Amino acid sequence: MKRTEQFRLLAKYNEWMNLKLYEAAASLPAAARKADRGAFFGSLHGTLQHLVAADTIWLRRFGSHARFAQVLADCTALAQPPSLQGEEMAFGALRERRVFLDRQILRWTDALSEDDLDQTLQYRSMKGAPGSRPVDGLLLHFFNHQTHHRGQATTLLSQAGADVGATDLLILVADL
Repeated sequence: MKRTEQFRLLAKYNEWMNLKLYEAAASLPAAARKADRGAFFGSLHGTLQHLVAADTIWLRRFGSHARFAQVLADCTALAQPPSLQGEEMAFGALRERRVFLDRQILRWTDALSEDDLDQTLQYRSMKGAPGSRPVDGLLLHFFNHQTHHRGQATTLLSQAGADVGATDLLILVADL
Protein backbone atom coordinates (compact mmCIF):
# COMPACT_ATOMS: atom_id res chain seq x y z
CA MET A 1 0.00 0.00 0.00
CA LYS A 2 1.37 3.41 -0.95
CA ARG A 3 1.85 6.03 1.74
CA THR A 4 -0.85 8.20 0.20
CA GLU A 5 -3.31 5.30 0.44
CA GLN A 6 -2.40 4.81 4.09
CA PHE A 7 -3.06 8.47 4.85
CA ARG A 8 -6.38 8.32 2.97
CA LEU A 9 -7.35 5.33 5.12
CA LEU A 10 -6.40 7.25 8.26
CA ALA A 11 -8.48 10.22 7.08
CA LYS A 12 -11.51 7.94 6.53
CA TYR A 13 -10.97 6.35 9.95
CA ASN A 14 -10.69 9.81 11.47
CA GLU A 15 -14.02 10.91 9.99
CA TRP A 16 -15.77 7.65 10.91
CA MET A 17 -14.58 7.77 14.52
CA ASN A 18 -15.42 11.44 14.93
CA LEU A 19 -18.96 10.81 13.69
CA LYS A 20 -19.29 8.01 16.25
CA LEU A 21 -17.87 10.14 19.07
CA TYR A 22 -20.15 13.07 18.39
CA GLU A 23 -23.19 10.81 18.04
CA ALA A 24 -22.43 9.25 21.43
CA ALA A 25 -21.67 12.65 22.96
CA ALA A 26 -24.96 14.06 21.64
CA SER A 27 -26.81 11.35 23.60
CA LEU A 28 -25.57 12.91 26.86
CA PRO A 29 -26.92 15.97 28.60
CA ALA A 30 -24.72 19.06 28.25
CA ALA A 31 -23.77 18.86 31.93
CA ALA A 32 -22.36 15.36 31.43
CA ARG A 33 -20.36 16.48 28.38
CA LYS A 34 -18.90 19.40 30.34
CA ALA A 35 -18.31 17.58 33.64
CA ASP A 36 -14.65 17.68 34.67
CA ARG A 37 -13.53 14.05 34.72
CA GLY A 38 -9.83 14.71 35.29
CA ALA A 39 -8.79 14.23 31.65
CA PHE A 40 -5.99 16.25 30.02
CA PHE A 41 -8.55 18.84 28.96
CA GLY A 42 -10.93 18.24 31.85
CA SER A 43 -14.19 17.22 30.26
CA LEU A 44 -15.37 15.36 27.19
CA HIS A 45 -16.30 18.72 25.69
CA GLY A 46 -12.84 20.08 26.48
CA THR A 47 -11.22 17.05 24.83
CA LEU A 48 -13.33 17.42 21.68
CA GLN A 49 -12.61 21.15 21.65
CA HIS A 50 -8.86 20.45 21.91
CA LEU A 51 -9.01 18.12 18.92
CA VAL A 52 -10.76 20.78 16.84
CA ALA A 53 -8.22 23.40 17.92
CA ALA A 54 -5.19 21.19 17.25
CA ASP A 55 -6.51 20.07 13.86
CA THR A 56 -7.18 23.69 12.92
CA ILE A 57 -3.66 24.68 13.95
CA TRP A 58 -2.08 21.86 11.93
CA LEU A 59 -4.29 22.32 8.86
CA ARG A 60 -3.42 26.04 8.84
CA ARG A 61 0.27 25.06 9.04
CA PHE A 62 -0.05 22.53 6.23
CA GLY A 63 -1.99 25.10 4.20
CA SER A 64 0.92 27.55 4.50
CA HIS A 65 2.97 25.28 2.20
CA ALA A 66 2.67 26.35 -1.45
CA ARG A 67 1.86 22.76 -2.54
CA PHE A 68 -1.18 22.63 -0.22
CA ALA A 69 -2.34 26.25 -0.18
CA GLN A 70 -5.17 25.82 -2.69
CA VAL A 71 -6.69 22.61 -1.32
CA LEU A 72 -6.48 23.87 2.28
CA ALA A 73 -7.52 27.48 1.58
CA ASP A 74 -10.75 27.07 3.57
CA CYS A 75 -8.71 25.93 6.57
CA THR A 76 -6.16 28.72 6.38
CA ALA A 77 -9.09 31.16 6.33
CA LEU A 78 -10.10 29.96 9.81
CA ALA A 79 -8.95 32.01 12.78
CA GLN A 80 -5.90 30.72 14.60
CA PRO A 81 -7.06 29.13 17.87
CA PRO A 82 -5.83 31.17 20.86
CA SER A 83 -4.47 28.06 22.59
CA LEU A 84 -4.43 24.29 22.40
CA GLN A 85 -7.70 24.38 24.34
CA GLY A 86 -9.21 26.39 21.51
CA GLU A 87 -12.01 28.88 21.76
CA GLU A 88 -15.10 28.03 23.79
CA MET A 89 -17.72 26.68 21.38
CA ALA A 90 -21.23 25.37 21.94
CA PHE A 91 -21.55 21.64 21.25
CA GLY A 92 -23.53 22.15 18.02
CA ALA A 93 -20.97 24.59 16.63
CA LEU A 94 -18.13 22.30 17.69
CA ARG A 95 -19.78 19.38 15.90
CA GLU A 96 -20.25 21.46 12.73
CA ARG A 97 -16.58 22.51 12.82
CA ARG A 98 -15.53 18.88 13.27
CA VAL A 99 -17.52 17.80 10.21
CA PHE A 100 -16.03 20.69 8.21
CA LEU A 101 -12.47 19.81 9.25
CA ASP A 102 -12.93 16.12 8.51
CA ARG A 103 -14.20 16.91 5.01
CA GLN A 104 -11.17 19.15 4.46
CA ILE A 105 -8.83 16.40 5.68
CA LEU A 106 -10.44 13.89 3.30
CA ARG A 107 -10.23 16.33 0.40
CA TRP A 108 -6.60 17.08 1.13
CA THR A 109 -5.49 13.48 1.55
CA ASP A 110 -7.32 12.57 -1.67
CA ALA A 111 -5.22 15.22 -3.46
CA LEU A 112 -1.86 14.17 -1.95
CA SER A 113 0.84 12.66 -4.13
CA GLU A 114 3.78 10.59 -2.98
CA ASP A 115 6.02 13.57 -3.83
CA ASP A 116 3.93 15.80 -1.57
CA LEU A 117 4.75 13.54 1.36
CA ASP A 118 8.47 14.11 0.79
CA GLN A 119 8.10 17.90 1.13
CA THR A 120 9.40 19.76 4.15
CA LEU A 121 7.00 21.91 6.13
CA GLN A 122 8.39 24.93 7.93
CA TYR A 123 6.13 26.23 10.68
CA ARG A 124 6.08 27.86 14.11
CA SER A 125 4.88 26.26 17.32
CA MET A 126 2.22 27.92 19.46
CA LYS A 127 5.10 29.49 21.42
CA GLY A 128 6.71 30.80 18.22
CA ALA A 129 9.57 28.28 18.01
CA PRO A 130 10.50 27.38 14.43
CA GLY A 131 9.97 23.83 13.20
CA SER A 132 10.96 22.08 10.00
CA ARG A 133 9.88 18.49 9.44
CA PRO A 134 8.88 16.16 6.60
CA VAL A 135 5.19 16.21 5.69
CA ASP A 136 4.80 12.43 6.00
CA GLY A 137 6.09 12.47 9.59
CA LEU A 138 3.87 15.41 10.48
CA LEU A 139 0.86 13.62 9.01
CA LEU A 140 1.67 10.58 11.14
CA HIS A 141 1.76 12.87 14.17
CA PHE A 142 -1.50 14.56 13.09
CA PHE A 143 -3.44 11.30 12.89
CA ASN A 144 -1.77 9.73 15.92
CA HIS A 145 -2.64 12.80 18.02
CA GLN A 146 -6.29 12.47 17.03
CA THR A 147 -6.31 8.77 17.91
CA HIS A 148 -4.68 9.45 21.27
CA HIS A 149 -7.28 11.99 22.36
CA ARG A 150 -10.20 10.08 20.83
CA GLY A 151 -9.13 7.17 23.03
CA GLN A 152 -9.48 9.49 26.01
CA ALA A 153 -12.85 10.68 24.71
CA THR A 154 -14.16 7.11 24.41
CA THR A 155 -13.15 6.50 28.02
CA LEU A 156 -14.91 9.69 29.12
CA LEU A 157 -18.00 8.66 27.18
CA SER A 158 -17.93 5.21 28.77
CA GLN A 159 -17.63 6.79 32.23
CA ALA A 160 -20.70 8.88 31.42
CA GLY A 161 -22.67 5.81 30.31
CA ALA A 162 -22.46 6.27 26.52
CA ASP A 163 -21.25 3.47 24.26
CA VAL A 164 -19.24 4.42 21.16
CA GLY A 165 -19.22 0.86 19.80
CA ALA A 166 -16.39 -0.70 17.83
CA THR A 167 -13.41 1.61 17.29
CA ASP A 168 -10.82 -0.54 15.54
CA LEU A 169 -9.18 0.70 12.36
CA LEU A 170 -9.29 -2.95 11.24
CA ILE A 171 -12.99 -2.48 10.48
CA LEU A 172 -12.07 -0.15 7.60
CA VAL A 173 -9.20 -2.26 6.25
CA ALA A 174 -10.34 -4.24 3.21
CA ASP A 175 -10.65 -7.99 3.73
CA LEU A 176 -8.73 -9.98 1.09
